[in-house]
Amino acid sequence: MKEKQFYILQKFLKKTYKWRKERNKEVTNNVSPLIKFRQITKVMIFIKIKFNKLAYKAVFAAGVIILLNGANVNAEPCVGKFVNPITDICWSCMFPLKIGDMTVYSGGREDTKNSSGIPCMCKKKGVPVPGLPVSFWEPARLADVTRTPYCMVGLGGFQMMKTVKKHGSVVRKSNDEALKHSFYHVHWYIYPVMYWLEILTDFICLEQASIDVGYMSEFDPLWSNDELNAIINPEAILFANQIAQLACGADCMAATVGFPLDSLFWCAGCNGSLYPFGGFIEHHKSGVESSTLIVERTIARLHRVGLAWDTVSDICKKKVSLKVNKTQYKLQMTFPIPSTKGKLTCNPFGRTTSLWGGGKEIPGNGEDFGYLIWRKKRCCVL
Repeated sequence: MKEKQFYILQKFLKKTYKWRKERNKEVTNNVSPLIKFRQITKVMIFIKIKFNKLAYKAVFAAGVIILLNGANVNAEPCVGKFVNPITDICWSCMFPLKIGDMTVYSGGREDTKNSSGIPCMCKKKGVPVPGLPVSFWEPARLADVTRTPYCMVGLGGFQMMKTVKKHGSVVRKSNDEALKHSFYHVHWYIYPVMYWLEILTDFICLEQASIDVGYMSEFDPLWSNDELNAIINPEAILFANQIAQLACGADCMAATVGFPLDSLFWCAGCNGSLYPFGGFIEHHKSGVESSTLIVERTIARLHRVGLAWDTVSDICKKKVSLKVNKTQYKLQMTFPIPSTKGKLTCNPFGRTTSLWGGGKEIPGNGEDFGYLIWRKKRCCVL
């Protein structure tokens, strides 16, 4: 009796299971398309949420890596400003204006001596033609001195590119004065501001060119290596002694009261030695003094490689001079604090910064510098 009851119960359960299975198929097949779309949408939303979480994590990790790399690449801030030709340039530095050795207008500025020969004679199409010898000071070049590679101080603090190689460009200081030293990069701009502002229209003596970048030390493999610099200044070893450096005291005194001595070509007056033509400054005292010396070394370097010209010796044309003529240059600071007023706004090679550099260096955003290079121009107006 019990076995028969068990058999009937088992048969009933099998029929029930089979009926429910067939019923579930019918229900599934009879589901409306709208319900199926909602179910599929829920699954897709679930998958999207999971995917977005993973994507956000990946983006966050990449951002952290970029920020960390950015902090390492650009440890020093890139600062600077465009030079305002109206407010940042001391236009009285273009004087004295002379005809021969006769001063037409001095403007309260100092000058070197000219030859008194009037008229001048220059060849035009092979024929000597008399003319009028004129001399003045022309703002011809602009220089950046920066701790950060590829930071264009004179272009408004524009970071042209980033690099993981810092080249020791941050000033390093020590409690020992003898161990203080620094390293800077320099950018040299062709900057004929008088020509493109048309201050003197159709004046033949002006350099007729457009603004351009003429030199960047980041692309110069010799700039950060004093040993390799011996390739272009092998004579530097002759002046690496105390006797030669003591002679620079005379150059310092001459530059402080007037113009430096061109005969002491290895000296940069009170700023130190012109050699080697690189970016390392030993015995760093101040950013103003070091940056001034960097600009002076850059001028000497560009003369050595033929990228700077002598505009004083030959009245008929500029010529290549592998040795810098120190007396044909003056420097005016344009950043961080433009020097536009006073008698010491544009200073010759090697003049002590104690006279004009006080308060010109600002900690933080004022430790990169910009200079306007005034170049004496002698020409024969035919």
